[in-house]
Amino acid sequence: MFRRLFTRNRRNEAIAYSLYGAIVAQARQPALYTEFAVPDTLDGRFDMIVLHGFLLFHRLKDESAEDRQVGQDVFDIFLKDMDGTLREMGVGDISVPKKLKKMAEAFFGRIRAYDEALLSGERAKLVDAIERNVFPDGASAAVGERIADYVEAAVVALAAQPLPVILSGKLDYSSLPTPSAAA
Repeated sequence: MFRRLFTRNRRNEAIAYSLYGAIVAQARQPALYTEFAVPDTLDGRFDMIVLHGFLLFHRLKDESAEDRQVGQDVFDIFLKDMDGTLREMGVGDISVPKKLKKMAEAFFGRIRAYDEALLSGERAKLVDAIERNVFPDGASAAVGERIADYVEAAVVALAAQPLPVILSGKLDYSSLPTPSAAA
């Protein structure tokens, strides 16, 4: 009985790793950095992982608490990945927790901004949230509009994916529009 309480479900962990892998693979699509002009920097790549993570979390948000747990598992893997990345970059052990806290705050701030923008139904809010987070130094309005098109199309595409397929770890980002198609 205690083993069940204190050990993670290996199947769920494998599913969460598969979903996180799909998020990262989509966030690394070259077209995001070429056609959408997302900065190909640590910050730009972070923002694309967060954006694609948001798409999964948004898809799961109206599901049962048990089904939404996979989102928490994916977030935990994200933090573990960021921890490893920081250490590979040479960040010292004492600084890693502080940097992870900032990353988690940025993650949740962006998730909240994107979610509130979509819920408002006001496209300008989504464009603003994208421009503010992905392009803090400024970008042309057309770029923010194009990414908003991509996000809106991705929300529809993910909503069409059956929950059992997603919860099996087979999130299919290939059904999402490519940046060229979102234009």
